Amino acid sequence: MILITKWFGCFLCDENRIIDKRLFPKDASEISERLALMQRGGTLPEEYELVEGKSRMFVADRRQALLGKPTLFDSSFIKAENFGYDNKLMHEAMLGLGRLRTSEPIPRDRSLVQAIRNLDDLIETSNLLNERLHEWYGLHFPELADYAKDKRYADLIARYGERDGIMEDLGLELESIGAELDEEDMRAVQDLADTLCRIYDDRERTEEYISSIVKDSCPNLCAIAGGPLSARLISLAGGLERLASLPSSTIQMLGAEKAMFRHLKSGKRPPKHGVIYQHPEVHRAPKWQRGNISRALAGKVSIAAKIDQYGGEFRGDALNEEFLKRVEDIKRRYPNPPKRLQNQGGKKRFNNKKRR
Repeated sequence: MILITKWFGCFLCDENRIIDKRLFPKDASEISERLALMQRGGTLPEEYELVEGKSRMFVADRRQALLGKPTLFDSSFIKAENFGYDNKLMHEAMLGLGRLRTSEPIPRDRSLVQAIRNLDDLIETSNLLNERLHEWYGLHFPELADYAKDKRYADLIARYGERDGIMEDLGLELESIGAELDEEDMRAVQDLADTLCRIYDDRERTEEYISSIVKDSCPNLCAIAGGPLSARLISLAGGLERLASLPSSTIQMLGAEKAMFRHLKSGKRPPKHGVIYQHPEVHRAPKWQRGNISRALAGKVSIAAKIDQYGGEFRGDALNEEFLKRVEDIKRRYPNPPKRLQNQGGKKRFNNKKRR
């Protein structure tokens, strides 16, 4: 027997025959609440009633996996009009479903996804404006780039404008080779510098906000990968729930999708890691060790994400200790780069097999 759930009721079927059923009330709000529960991955009371006391059950939806084994089933013979449900009721129920789902509290990891994307936009914008400011103000005082960077550079220009005031603030005495800017041009440059300073301030506040969310919502993941990297992994996955559902091999490649597709299309060497490369144990390691370390880190990230998503106890310190032990083992087993071999096409490749 197989359990089928439609928008208007639950059915217990044997091949193309309905054995038992539980129809939903013909009320749009009641139907909407049941559909919302289904979309959240819950199990309906009607479904429990139909399978109670029965063994060897099959289900048509993976959401119902606790009640039976998921399988494919053509349920097109179960039609709403045969039970007195019309399209108008379905339309009202779907509108109610939309109102219910959009009014639900937003999970913090959803805000985290938007925050990290906002941070990426701020970083891109600040880099672009910083480059423009250097080119523009460099006409007047090119030497300043050697004494101030990023926010400090923009702040000095916004406050003083003229190089004499900047040199006095920095305690410099030098002869600049820059040209003079008239008052109107200098005011425009200072406006640009002031805008850039505000963007840098927004970046700092956004980074602090992201760190606070990560520490509160996924402490295990933060203990393994750190705040910024955890946020980027969640953003690339589309949320903590989806990150927890991904295999470690996919987590290892998050952020390297273009390189992976390039490998599949042209046969070039596949990437060994994606954004996980930002972890200090990965990017500080020699090139021939990074693949193994990335794989070990992705496995621990997968475990930590599952614990955070499903409300388990804090095990971040233990997971991080296990990861660091694995890193030491990799460094001990592969202290030297592998020998280069010639493949059939004549190109060099690494032999990554264990050396005895």
